[in-house]
Amino acid sequence: MTIRNIEIFLAVCDHGCNLTKAAKSLYLAQPAVSAAVRELEEHYGIRLFERISRRLYITEAGRQFLEYARRISGLLGDVENQMHHWDEQGILRVGASITIGSQFLPDYAAVFTAMHPGMDLRVQIAPSIQLERMLMDNTLDFALIEGSVHEPNLIVEDYMDDSLMIIGPAVHSGESPRVMDLAEFANERFLLREKGSGTREEFDTILNAAGIFVEPVWEATSTTALVNGVIHGFGITVLPCRMVQGAIEKDLVTPIRVQGLEFRRKFRIIYHKDKYLSPSMEAFIKLCKNFEYDYPLPQYNGLF
Repeated sequence: MTIRNIEIFLAVCDHGCNLTKAAKSLYLAQPAVSAAVRELEEHYGIRLFERISRRLYITEAGRQFLEYARRISGLLGDVENQMHHWDEQGILRVGASITIGSQFLPDYAAVFTAMHPGMDLRVQIAPSIQLERMLMDNTLDFALIEGSVHEPNLIVEDYMDDSLMIIGPAVHSGESPRVMDLAEFANERFLLREKGSGTREEFDTILNAAGIFVEPVWEATSTTALVNGVIHGFGITVLPCRMVQGAIEKDLVTPIRVQGLEFRRKFRIIYHKDKYLSPSMEAFIKLCKNFEYDYPLPQYNGLF
């Protein structure tokens, strides 16, 4: 039995059990239609039609088979529709590191969903190192990160400039932002993102290059927790500039400049080298690359 046999059987039923009309609708010869029906009957060992006075009449077994045939045909139609339009109606699995996921990805997702309403966007926000593992396991299509990439089988594309800022407790009214030398900076109490985050990795890399080693007194996955810790005077932290701008504008914290240190980095799009980039994936990647030019940059408005 084949799908073609079922299609022919349905055509015969839809044309009043008339082989000639069914054959005409299918652009087949009548003997081909008769042979297809006979193949079904021989396959199941039943009669689908009674042949009386050169006319066909559907049997009870035929009516039962007709119910299954319509269901099979309907499912096949769904498969054809979904597969041929998968890139407009399918699933897109996007990962983002915590900074990008909390600040930028909601804006990217809102614009993309408006442009591709049939796509089912699935999001995973996690530390960069975890996202790399998910890409290697093919549980994500691509990811947006701000850290270094460790897996050699991942393609890396820079898509936006970013920088980190050092902040400390608010200075007294009228005082200038603090400027430190390397020795003074190294002796501070540090509140830092957790190991494995892109922000922490960038911070550690820059300090290692300067010959500085620090032991954090706080570690957290939450930017808000670190900023609140600084506000309450527990130490200083290093976070993405856009994430701390609100606290600076409210005079809750003060920026700190360290002589000889500069914290600049790139946001990156990563995906497996063997991954097929579907049109929807390419559209999302293009949106991210052009977002700061086409749309206002999001402003972090977390509670401090």
